[in-house]
Amino acid sequence: MDRRPFVTLISWIVISFLTVVGCNQVTSTTNSQTVELTVSAAASMQDALSEVAKAYQQEYQNTKITYNFASSGTLTQQIKQGAPVDVFISANEKFMDELEKKKLLLSDTRKNFLKNNIVLIVPKKDNINNISNFQQLKNPDIKRFSIGEPESVPAGQYAKQVLDNLEIYDKIKPKTVFAKNVRQVLSYVGSGNVDAGIVYATDAKISNKVIVVATASENNHKPIIYPVAAIKRSKNPEAAKDFIQFLFRNSAKNTFKKYGFQIAS
Repeated sequence: MDRRPFVTLISWIVISFLTVVGCNQVTSTTNSQTVELTVSAAASMQDALSEVAKAYQQEYQNTKITYNFASSGTLTQQIKQGAPVDVFISANEKFMDELEKKKLLLSDTRKNFLKNNIVLIVPKKDNINNISNFQQLKNPDIKRFSIGEPESVPAGQYAKQVLDNLEIYDKIKPKTVFAKNVRQVLSYVGSGNVDAGIVYATDAKISNKVIVVATASENNHKPIIYPVAAIKRSKNPEAAKDFIQFLFRNSAKNTFKKYGFQIAS
């Protein structure tokens, strides 16, 4: 009896089995590769986004998120200069517009995301000047006052708009301490290094060292919109899109609401 056909058949079965196993191993290895996602976001979002990241990474276990928090103007300059960023969240539309005009955004990923308010804060432990409104910043008893640098910090831009509309910006500018981001203003006020400052309502909410004494009228500043978009040169565009989609889930929205943000869409 010729056993060669039978041996040949067995050989083909073994080869096919090994091929399938090998392919599955390759697929498994590929799927288990860690994707690193760099998210550059406005400093005012630090606490909320840190919590969102934990929930995101429970579902996307192979994605490692690295946050870069700073003023939106600083982050915009970094992206223009080629920084390896996958997702950008700005505290205003102006800086996102700049990147879009330079065609640095991934098509169809830009969305309006969150809204915020501008508030006047004072140190919780020592409001000796009894400040209760923006006009009182003109008082000679107010020696030092802080806002973000208007050229690079959106919160500073909104603050200047409010003060300009109230016609007091030029009067108090000599005693104004300009900060590199909104969290620095919060720190200055909380430590008592300045008598008052203007920050986002969300920043004031996370500090137990300051109190809010006034909220700016929306008629005195442009709408505070936080847009989000993926960056065109991202090496992980699909992961970037997944992260943006996750931000619009109800679970993520509830987290942002908890930190005082309003949903823009």
